[in-house]
Amino acid sequence: MNEKNNGGWLKVVGLGPGAEALITPEVSAALAEATDVVGYVPYVERVAPRPGLVRHGSDNREEIRRAEAALRLAAEGHRVVVVSSGDPGVFAMAAALFEALEAGEPEWRALDIQVLPGISAMLAASARLGAPLGHDFCCINLSDNLKPRALIERRLRLAAEADFAMAFYNPRSRARPEGFERALEVLREACGPARPIMFARAVATPEESLRVTTLGEATPEMADMRTLVLVGSSQTRLIPCHTVGVPWVYTPRSALGSDA
Repeated sequence: MNEKNNGGWLKVVGLGPGAEALITPEVSAALAEATDVVGYVPYVERVAPRPGLVRHGSDNREEIRRAEAALRLAAEGHRVVVVSSGDPGVFAMAAALFEALEAGEPEWRALDIQVLPGISAMLAASARLGAPLGHDFCCINLSDNLKPRALIERRLRLAAEADFAMAFYNPRSRARPEGFERALEVLREACGPARPIMFARAVATPEESLRVTTLGEATPEMADMRTLVLVGSSQTRLIPCHTVGVPWVYTPRSALGSDA
């Protein structure tokens, strides 16, 4: 990938939504070769300790410093894996790594850097519920840590106007729980109370729970930061199911008309 080769490399990987079975073989191979694993503490702890491996855990809001530390280690000849949950390119460490790379030391640009995809919580949740993202959809991070609340609301309204199915990350934090309450208000205004909304919490872990309801019945307390929220389009349909505890939900692949 580059002319410089000091034996070090850096791979940004996704560990999937929770279950070991959902970690890709490519990511498992990278972890087996790594000398250092860098990431948010809960994600680093998902990587089993072993001789020759140093695990570097840090706080959730230290993405850029974490990326810079990983780049320095790789430049020193370490084989570094930066871990994210889900997919590293979806609201995760891949973007932070390239932000640090662009602003950082010029020699870092000669490093052997790869991004290895993972199964995102959005796709895992969709699969558990059926196929709610079966047609056009969008994905929005509802956290206002890195963008203004007004921008989030504008994107919600535009997504509803375009009649996308929607997937929401980070819906409701302890620090600012009112944000998700406002998001539900905006969605009810734009989509109406009958639109299906799905709450998939801790998918692919022993704490997994699924709920299918409507925007009219949804409450902010149904979500937390471990919940992936999906909202259907005007075309989304429900099929009663007696084996998984919630209806199957799917959005047809064709869109012949819209009542949005």
